Amino acid sequence: MTFQDLNLHRNILQVLEEENYTNPTPIQQQAIPVILEEHDLVGCAQTGTGKTGAFAIPILNYLHPIVGSKTKRKVIRTLVLAPTRELAHQIQDSFATYGKYMNTKSMVIYGGVSQVPQVNQLKEGVDILIATPGRFLDLNKQGFLDMNNLHHLVIDEADQMLDMGFINDVKKIIKLIPENRQTLLFSATMPVAIRELADQFLKKPKYVSVAPISSTAERVNQKVYMVQKEDKRKLLIHLIEEENINNVLVFVRTKHSADNVVKALKAKNISAEAIHGNKSQNNRIKTLDGFKSQEISVLVATDIAARGIDIDLLPYVINFDLPNIPETYVHRIGRTGRAGNEGLAISFCGKDELPFWKDIEKLTRQQIKIVKENPFPYREFTEDELKNKETDTRGKKNPVKQKQNHAPKAAKTAKTADSSNSRKSDTSKQNKKRWY
Repeated sequence: MTFQDLNLHRNILQVLEEENYTNPTPIQQQAIPVILEEHDLVGCAQTGTGKTGAFAIPILNYLHPIVGSKTKRKVIRTLVLAPTRELAHQIQDSFATYGKYMNTKSMVIYGGVSQVPQVNQLKEGVDILIATPGRFLDLNKQGFLDMNNLHHLVIDEADQMLDMGFINDVKKIIKLIPENRQTLLFSATMPVAIRELADQFLKKPKYVSVAPISSTAERVNQKVYMVQKEDKRKLLIHLIEEENINNVLVFVRTKHSADNVVKALKAKNISAEAIHGNKSQNNRIKTLDGFKSQEISVLVATDIAARGIDIDLLPYVINFDLPNIPETYVHRIGRTGRAGNEGLAISFCGKDELPFWKDIEKLTRQQIKIVKENPFPYREFTEDELKNKETDTRGKKNPVKQKQNHAPKAAKTAKTADSSNSRKSDTSKQNKKRWY
């Protein structure tokens, strides 16, 4: 199938040709005809499958004859809800690209910045509004949004909306807009809460699903290093310096960790910046632009902040911290190996993360290669070394053990007697070495 086969408007086909898009992706092949027929849709597709084009192209195709000339009054006809500012901007960029030869006007609204410029732009008129839920509800309450002409509602990254606690806001928004609309819901996974949302607010939706979340990109080579937690920064620096890894997206679990990793990299004169929720919008945009232009070699990000980072030629992804949700791993590594290019996904697994890694392998049904030539492998500790680890960094005994030592003598004697048999039976375990 080609885009020509989808009976799209010639202005859209011209843009697709200029962008060298000939064949629609699997999600686009399935979703575009359904949307053009004006059915409600539930689409399940992971990051990097062309999901944004799957709804932007048919929506623009519908709007083109309605919008008409530039002089026609602009009203909001399409609302797209997105969980993050970065993703909202990415969606707006897609609408702007595909609508290059049309008179449609799109804009983004989100919180964390002054609403004045957004309100002024809304007053000028807009056809397609891309919004984060909180800012939408805020501006709607103030009377700046007129939804009476709405035809399309798109809920993008619905599972991430759920994870970020936006699902109640989404439900409020749905109740504020016209019922005679076409609703499109896209999600990488389909947890129960998302299915319930679809059942409650969509009318006889069609379901399409491609690239199940358990699958990882075929062109992504995956490796894992078993490494002690305190050696992760050293290993990251080693890979960047010795393996010549540049233009890499590094995932961490927390904002604090992101800042610390960047600090360690900069200490080694490695160009790195962090992107997370505590950064201002201007800072995040500047950082993303610097990373895309390769002025910044390493971008360290939390999962939430990374939503909306869309780089076709990203060669490397490193999981500095493993996610505790295995589907998140698939999302992360799906950011490399796009557009027919090969990618490399490297994961660092500490001892405390082994359960997470087992869940990832179970979900993906893969046994990912463990790198044996590791400059910072797990150390094996003897029982004597483990006893020494019961003291804190100042050499003082563990306060819990000190408290136990002050127990009455009789109690201590009884405890010793009670535990003597278990110590004898556990002698073989004590003599074994352990991995940390």
